[in-house]
Amino acid sequence: MTGAQDIVLSPLVPVLVLWGLAGLAAAMVALALWQGLRGWWLRGLAAFAVLAALANPSLQHETREALSDIALVMVDDTASNRIGGRDAQTEAALAHLEDELAELALDTRVVTVSDGTGNTGTQLNTALTEALADLPRDRLAGVFVISDGQVHDADMPVSVPAPAHLLQTGRASDWDRRLIIRNAPAFAIIGEPVTLTLMVEDQGAVPPDMSRFTTLRYAIDGADEQTAMVPIGEELEITVTLDRGGMNVLQFELDEAPGELTTRNNAAIVQINGVRDRLSVLLVSGEPNAGQRTWRNLLKSDPAVDLVHFTILRPPDRQDGVPVDELSLIAFPTRELFVDKIDEFDLIIFDRYRRRGILPNAYFSNIARYVEEGGALLVVGGPELAGAESIWRSPLGDIFPARPTSRVIEQGFRPAITELGQRHPVTSGLHAQAPVSDDGSPAWGRWFRQIELDPQRGQVVMTGANDRPLLMLDRVGGGRLALLASDQTWLWDRGFEGGGPQLELLRRLAHWMMGEPELEEETLTATTEGNLVTILRRSLRDEVGAVTVHAPDGSETVLDLTEDAPGEYRTQWQAPEIGLYRLSDGELETVVALGPSAPREFEETIATPNHLRPIIDAQRGGVITLESGLPDLRTVREGRTAAGRGWLGVTPRDAYMTTELRSAALLPGWLWLLLAAGFALGAWLREGRQ
Repeated sequence: MTGAQDIVLSPLVPVLVLWGLAGLAAAMVALALWQGLRGWWLRGLAAFAVLAALANPSLQHETREALSDIALVMVDDTASNRIGGRDAQTEAALAHLEDELAELALDTRVVTVSDGTGNTGTQLNTALTEALADLPRDRLAGVFVISDGQVHDADMPVSVPAPAHLLQTGRASDWDRRLIIRNAPAFAIIGEPVTLTLMVEDQGAVPPDMSRFTTLRYAIDGADEQTAMVPIGEELEITVTLDRGGMNVLQFELDEAPGELTTRNNAAIVQINGVRDRLSVLLVSGEPNAGQRTWRNLLKSDPAVDLVHFTILRPPDRQDGVPVDELSLIAFPTRELFVDKIDEFDLIIFDRYRRRGILPNAYFSNIARYVEEGGALLVVGGPELAGAESIWRSPLGDIFPARPTSRVIEQGFRPAITELGQRHPVTSGLHAQAPVSDDGSPAWGRWFRQIELDPQRGQVVMTGANDRPLLMLDRVGGGRLALLASDQTWLWDRGFEGGGPQLELLRRLAHWMMGEPELEEETLTATTEGNLVTILRRSLRDEVGAVTVHAPDGSETVLDLTEDAPGEYRTQWQAPEIGLYRLSDGELETVVALGPSAPREFEETIATPNHLRPIIDAQRGGVITLESGLPDLRTVREGRTAAGRGWLGVTPRDAYMTTELRSAALLPGWLWLLLAAGFALGAWLREGRQ
């Protein structure tokens, strides 16, 4: 406890009046002095006594309690300050500071700065501003920052009313290698090369004997890796070709170099959306029918589809006597379509086509070869599929998933999705788009014709009359084949008896045949929202295995999946940090990125004081490298240099808190008046003797 006394005034009249009276009194005393009156000084004392009585002075006694000074310690606990032994340096520096500050009787406040949310890096200036807002600035004696100096909000101004110091972690011999993506497109056309620009950069004290080349490994969606020897410090171009639509994840990774700080910035990912330039579809209608418009409208509605449509209006066996040169029909370019340019088509559709001698068996053999080598064939069957002119009786029959029994079922039936079809992405969920009938089946409109099939292989995803196969899907070699045993999908298109999901069914069917990734039967995908990873395994099997997640730090997490819809197994997992995660269930693999594969914390890893210089220099603080030793602490006066060789300074603030305040009148009012009267009487007596 300490005390202090002061004299305070509580005027009985307004201050302006008091100053006016003081001026008047001074003028009267000056006049008395000018006239040579011997009692002029007594007149002045009398006036002073009157003014003092009006000013009402009192003696104020203040009891004070001294407050301790505060030292603020900012501890960098971000990812870049935990590599290369920096975490141990930080712990030792914090313990040393707390002991030194305790000896100086300072109240120590410690604030820990963690990784910023959303890959914002080290937000130290923001944390410092928030900490200063909670402290009394008149008690702050010093600020100490234990960090590698890699601050990502250095452009944010901070006003520190006391010396600020940096205790810098890291070592002078630190060096690191990182991979930088200079330029990468967001979209690329499937099958066409795309160029990315990369650069490998070394930072810090690179060993002089270090090679100027390194190995770069890269892969697309976890497929087979490719390698290349690349120079360090020079931009390089990598050309890749995407072979699938949708989001493609390209992984790039450098081999670890001996002695580098971290490998977290040795990897980078690029996500490129693969899009098809144009899809070429060949639609061959054996004869005009009500369903061909349905197919034509579906394919023409997609601006990315180039449709080539032929309808056989005049087969060779037709003899109507019309001269050929008077026909307005064009000849069917069979050789050009089915030999020369067949490989340019993504999908071939035979709609109610029958063998009439237009296509010889050699052409059908070429179509079968096209499918086995990766093409797609869709056969829409009408009565001709069951007859003697059926294309099943051509070389195409060798790749058909079913054999027509030559029976045409002419009765009403409602198409139904099989148990397998409920799991297959082409037909799953279609039943949810229709009201439910009394027996629990979708209340779709009926069809009235179906070709009876005898399944040989493939997948039956829809059934029709008498539970016979209606839609079958099959993979033939590298290609795909679909067989629709009815030509009456157009009834749904016309809304007969309420219609059905004709547009969605045919769209999915066409896209599955052209290999769209979202319609694959066996897939493993992952999506992210913040750090929440949603893993989806689509499968036609009744059970799937657990998924193993390989984290960026090398740890593994095994996750069990739960079936929440037919054929869809899902789980959610909270990832501990941002980076590149690899997922595998023993059969399928995929990758998912949370933020960049190399977070912002690892973009720059070499310790530096440059980002904090404006704060340090503002109050003449200092920088101590912890590699050279722990600093001593001293007290320095405000405005003096607060750092030196091996020491850092704090400024005493001498702050206090007033606990008691007492005041008493300096003299009673009657005594001031008595003094004024006495001085006035003395002046009168002295001047009366002149």
